[in-house]
Amino acid sequence: MHIIKLPGLSDYLETLALQENLVSAHQNDPELDDHLLLLEHKGVYTIGHTRDQSSLHPGTQLPYPVHEIGRGGQATYHGPGQLVGYPITDLNRCGRDLHRYINSIEHTLIRTCAEFGVQAKLRDGLVGVWVENRKIASIGVGVKKWVTMHGFAINITAESLPPFQAITPCGIDGVTMTCLENEMPASANKADLLSRFAKAFAHNWTYRTN
Repeated sequence: MHIIKLPGLSDYLETLALQENLVSAHQNDPELDDHLLLLEHKGVYTIGHTRDQSSLHPGTQLPYPVHEIGRGGQATYHGPGQLVGYPITDLNRCGRDLHRYINSIEHTLIRTCAEFGVQAKLRDGLVGVWVENRKIASIGVGVKKWVTMHGFAINITAESLPPFQAITPCGIDGVTMTCLENEMPASANKADLLSRFAKAFAHNWTYRTN
């Protein structure tokens, strides 16, 4: 697996183009090793291709731009203080099992949260990762000819939370968003918390295609 950690704050459309280039490379070369992009975005809202865009609160002035993209799901936010991960992998090599793939992302996030003293979990019928009834990580996956793109976003510091108040996150009414920093049993160094979690996630990522 090739891990690519992008420095600074990444432009969403530039990162989308990078994903699309990697997807094309995997489609052209089925033997190519998996890629995992880990990064922090500039502020942006995204939503999947859907007629129902009520989660964006139509008619309101959002503080960041909105992009409609080729993944499932309703609106979410990406921005500073949040770790975003985009695994690029060929599901043709493992029976085209999208459910298993999404489940592997969820459980890797849960294992990584546990390393920081946070007991995260799944909730029946809902995609993503939770701490009690508070959502800490969202997952939205896209697939092109069974090669994956998009991925997960986990809130690391409290800086990531306020922009969620302008939307209905993932279309779930009444959801409370939380972050690793707020859930940890002890205070942490904000400056390196995000990079520490990225390193731990990459170490725990156990999905295999062969």
